Amino acid sequence: MAKVDLDALSLEQKASLLTGGGFWSSAAIPEAGIDAIVLADGPHGVRRQKHGTDHLGLEHSEPATCFPPAVAVGSSWSEEVAAKIGAALAEEARALGVDVLLGPGVNIKRSPLGGRNFEYYSEDPLLSGVLATAYVRALQAGGVGASLKHFAANDQETERMVISADVDERTLREIHLAAFERVVTEAEPATVMCSYNKVNGVHASENHWLLTQVLRAEWGYTGAVISDWGAVRTRPAALNAGLDLSMPGPGHYSTQALVEAVRAGRVEESAVDGAAERVLALIDAVGHRPAAAPDLDAHHDLARELASECAVLLKNARGALPLDRPSSVLVVGEFATTPRYQGGGSSHVNATRVDVPLEFIEAHAAARGIAATYAQGFDTRDEDGDALREAAVRAATDAEVVVVFAGNPEAEETEGLDRERLELPPSQVKLIREIAAAAPRTVVVLANGGVVSLEEWHDDVDAILEGFLLGQGGGAAIADLLFGAANPSGRLAETIPYRLKDTPTYLSFPGEQGHVRYSEGVMVGYRHYETIGAPVRYPFGHGLSYTDFDVSELQVQVDGPSEASAAVTVTNTGTRAGKYVVQVYVSTDSGPVRRAERTLASFAKVHLEPEETRTVRLFLDRRAFAYWDLPLARWVVPGGTYSVQVGENASTVLHEQLVHLEGDGVKPPLSLQSDVSEWLAHPVAGPPLRGRLAPLIAQGGREPLDDSDEMRTVASMPMSQILNLTGGAIDGDWLVSLLDSPDART
Repeated sequence: MAKVDLDALSLEQKASLLTGGGFWSSAAIPEAGIDAIVLADGPHGVRRQKHGTDHLGLEHSEPATCFPPAVAVGSSWSEEVAAKIGAALAEEARALGVDVLLGPGVNIKRSPLGGRNFEYYSEDPLLSGVLATAYVRALQAGGVGASLKHFAANDQETERMVISADVDERTLREIHLAAFERVVTEAEPATVMCSYNKVNGVHASENHWLLTQVLRAEWGYTGAVISDWGAVRTRPAALNAGLDLSMPGPGHYSTQALVEAVRAGRVEESAVDGAAERVLALIDAVGHRPAAAPDLDAHHDLARELASECAVLLKNARGALPLDRPSSVLVVGEFATTPRYQGGGSSHVNATRVDVPLEFIEAHAAARGIAATYAQGFDTRDEDGDALREAAVRAATDAEVVVVFAGNPEAEETEGLDRERLELPPSQVKLIREIAAAAPRTVVVLANGGVVSLEEWHDDVDAILEGFLLGQGGGAAIADLLFGAANPSGRLAETIPYRLKDTPTYLSFPGEQGHVRYSEGVMVGYRHYETIGAPVRYPFGHGLSYTDFDVSELQVQVDGPSEASAAVTVTNTGTRAGKYVVQVYVSTDSGPVRRAERTLASFAKVHLEPEETRTVRLFLDRRAFAYWDLPLARWVVPGGTYSVQVGENASTVLHEQLVHLEGDGVKPPLSLQSDVSEWLAHPVAGPPLRGRLAPLIAQGGREPLDDSDEMRTVASMPMSQILNLTGGAIDGDWLVSLLDSPDART
């Protein structure tokens, strides 16, 4: 597109650029040489609709590769996996005429019941942000714009169009905005998509603090802000807040509303100009980049390869896996023949083909001389299914190993609905327990968009392979993992609790009367469990392998006042090649706020051949040690002692080293409304204040500033109240003047 002279466009033309020209396209102005661009749903496959339009996954879309969704990619802990998916999607998007792919989603898995958790990476913002950054960079390097979503605090589906996420700013900054910030500042996504919900009472589409102050002024974002489909309530208010492109179109009403608002003085024409410039820049950056037809067979093979790196081996008692020794295997479960490989809703991909687990299990078994049979066991459309269950249990008595495919039906994990239970469907629970009682060995393979409770049957079975949703190549990948052709290397990106009641959001999710309180604050997921010492079934970061690893020689180096680096040696001590995830956490009680027992600070996934040793080095930037300070309204690293820990997972610390950081040297901001204790702790104002207080307290017959109950009471009082009580013995102007000294300002 040639450079467009904005001054040559009328107000009506500029306003028309700010609303979609169609359901999946921006507006074109042919007479001005402005073409439309095409947007399409993602993030794990291209959902290109050429005929029929909807954003709920109901209408037909063109065939495309369904790669592992974010729930699986999160469990890979691999930037390489995320990047390979982004690069492949760019090829398919361009071939299908798509210029902007709507993804990735980096919202936090606040509750395991979140209906759209399958589209999000993790309960941890660092893991989510790092993976999403790799995805966006690769997608955009391939010529397709990304749309980082859903900005922000869109962590549930219940009343998602109207719910107000009521979140304190520290929680927002440290948890719910952090992944967005990383992607924006490190990968520069072409667009950022606002969410449907309200944030602290203001719709995200009209939230000036969110879209302009934070996103643009603080993070320096220069791309286009677009709406989720139908998220804009009042077009002029959304424009004033910083929203550039309202989708979908056609937008005749929105265009007219903007024009009238400008003429009435409610919207500055300069705001229209700025938004139009960003939309034009987007069109220029991503439009008209056709590509040759991608090799869909190669992409399917890639989907299979990546899926095998995402599954998590949760349990493997008595060496039940891999299946390289049994004489017979019985496969049970509807999902073995009709696999669950993606969630429902706007990201639902019309897969080019789908690997059926049973077919690949039979092929692996035949190659090894193992007899493989099948029994359906349950029907997701019939919760009773007694006859199917009884037949499967009878067959289990004749098999050496039974592999049960279980999980949640797609109807229970879809956009627009949150889950109602943590447990598997009752019919499947009953089936697993009866199979385990009848069979010599039982392996369960799970397919679900979010974690499920294992408690009713966990101890009855020998092995559990958590597949989550693995995309169209997942069926073959599962067979590869079961038979040892691939080595499990996934790690949990979300905690598996014992009970729903144990989760930090149990009392507040999904809210009531139009509000959801983020009452857990920064203690989301593993931060909560580790801080209060609550046991869980499997912790964040857990995952087993068919080989063994030794982790040793942790060395931590302080690189500056607020930064450090860690090096650790990892050795594959087993007999199979495998991948290990090095997890580095930070623990501290430094600073004036409550910190989590430990927080993920860095990670790396490494491939090691048998007996291979590698030193892994990880950088811990200042954010690894920082908290968001509310009075100062910025990130602060307090001086103090920090424990840098290498964890097998969030619960098991293998090695740790204490380091001292100087930090930012921040002195607490003081006013006459600050507590006496804060004044006394101030390095400049504290000593002279002690001198003035000492004789006053001594008059009461006590030692100056002792630890009596009376003194603790005084220490908690605002200084303004002390000034009143002392009747002028301490002068307020003198106190304030102490803060203006050169020493206090440095």
